[in-house]
This record gives sequence, C-alpha cells and structure tokens, in this order.
Amino acid sequence: MLRIIAHMALLAGALALGACGFADSRAPVPEFMRIKEAEQPPPEQPPDVKRVVREQIDIVFLNTSYPREVHVASPHREVRGPGWTACVRAQLTSATGSSLGPQTYIVTINGGKVVDRRRAEADDICGTETYEPI
Repeated sequence: MLRIIAHMALLAGALALGACGFADSRAPVPEFMRIKEAEQPPPEQPPDVKRVVREQIDIVFLNTSYPREVHVASPHREVRGPGWTACVRAQLTSATGSSLGPQTYIVTINGGKVVDRRRAEADDICGTETYEPI
C-alpha cells in the first residue's frame, strides 16, 4: 500500500514539474522558460488587380457568361487571412443568352493568384467602391 502511495506521489510531482516547461510567451516566468512567439511573415504587397483579373478571368467568371466591360476596384487587406480582396464588376450573359446586366463579385487574391470568388452582397463595400476598366 505504501508503495502505491509513493508511486502516486512521484507521478503527481512529475506532472506538476512537467507543466512548468510549457509556459507561453506572456507567462510570469523567466525569459528562458518561455515559448518563443512565431515570427509573422512580412505583409504581402497590394496586388495589381487589373493584371490578376485579366490573366485569370476564367476563374472569376464562367466562360459561357461572356464577361465584358470588366472593371475592378482597389484591393483591401483580407480581414480573416493573409491575402487581399477586391471587387470586380462586369456585364454578364445568362445561360439562356439573355443579359444579366452588371454583376459584382468579390475576389480573394493571395500570392498573385485568385484563390476564391463570391457574389457581392448588399452589406459588402462594393457599392461604394471606385472602379477602373481592366
């Protein structure tokens, strides 16, 4: 019985001491015991949205929608990630051949590539942006 109690005490002591080695960068322990914070990569420069959209127009719009009068807005830093977002507006054609009129999309650009696109909604900032033709 005494042996079991001694093993439990040793195990509890080892767990308590082992937890000391995992102090984060803001813990009130000496500097050498803290985990170093990860280095943040330098911020990416704003992309040339005109060039990116022109080169990757088939990712932004379907080929069958025959995009014309394509205009882009200035890029903004992505709120939830490392990339950039920009509003893109174009005259599109539906699958039946009728005009859809001007349609606005928000594209996400990371590393000079369009990585995501979605249709702009009423609460997005695309309605107040200034657009330039590509």
